[in-house]
Amino acid sequence: MSKILVTGGCGYIGSHTVVDLTDHGFNAISADDFSNSHQKMVDGISSLINKKHVNYEVNLCDMEATERIFKENPDIEAVIHFAAHIYVPESVENPIKYYRNNLNNLLNVMECCKRYGVDNLIFSSSCAVYGNTKELPVTESTPFGEAECPYARTKQMGEQIIRDFCLANPKFNAVLLRYFNPAGSHESSKIGEAPILENTHLVPILTEVAIGHRKSMTVFGTDYPTRDGSCVRDFIHVMDLAHAHTKAVEYLLQKKNETNCDVFNLGIGDGVTVLEAINAFEKINGIKLNYSLGERRAGDVAAIYADTSKSKNKLGWTPKRNIEDIVKSAWDWERNKSWLTE
Repeated sequence: MSKILVTGGCGYIGSHTVVDLTDHGFNAISADDFSNSHQKMVDGISSLINKKHVNYEVNLCDMEATERIFKENPDIEAVIHFAAHIYVPESVENPIKYYRNNLNNLLNVMECCKRYGVDNLIFSSSCAVYGNTKELPVTESTPFGEAECPYARTKQMGEQIIRDFCLANPKFNAVLLRYFNPAGSHESSKIGEAPILENTHLVPILTEVAIGHRKSMTVFGTDYPTRDGSCVRDFIHVMDLAHAHTKAVEYLLQKKNETNCDVFNLGIGDGVTVLEAINAFEKINGIKLNYSLGERRAGDVAAIYADTSKSKNKLGWTPKRNIEDIVKSAWDWERNKSWLTE
């Protein structure tokens, strides 16, 4: 049973990935300092994997603490690196925080990989690396555009750091996974999206409005060059996304990679506007949402969605769930997540 270290493994995508890895025969441990996740998420993970989940409460910017994980687990075969600050508006307001955290923790993890002979890394990147591209759908070879915010730039820089490291270390293997707006939750509703900081992602904002935690929400921008004037995004169910990480680990451990630094887009492959997502939520859950139309928000791109043919052909990965599955599971989670803060 191969041991996989999942950094940020008690966060949103990380927790679902731990469960999917376990479901497919891997032994997943995590490192999460709970700076933007709940400690009780360990209980949710444990209930789904039928054993106590092992998490190291470590800030990965602390090199000594990070190294201790590798010392205590010499059988780690791969690292999936999620740990990062992720909020676009916060990154615009506090860029130094984002550069310091997102780059330093990546550098520490990679240094430990080198010291302790861990030759496989899966990096959590983002569709934000493409910037406000005019090429749609985007492919893995679409050139990077100007980063729209410091968060996006840390992902661009993180990818380049890994490419340089792979060039200097031919035996090291990396996969860069570029996400397109993960949403939804595990079908059990035992884990889901529950950040400590205020939600800035669309789907959990919809559920918070629906349950009454927010009085209303704003659609930022109605004059984009899209079919209804709102932004176009490629939403992907978090369990489909989690399984892509399992497939990426298998891809590297089974030595299917032709290059030691590969990149894949992960999305449904079809764009949905913000207003279409709202309409899907209202239809599938039978709830009318209170929202208003507002001005554009700094850091947002007009439209972006993925060409996922490479992921299908090389990773053998195809998403199984659509926008209606996403908003249904998200609403189920919203109604059942109160145990986290009890």
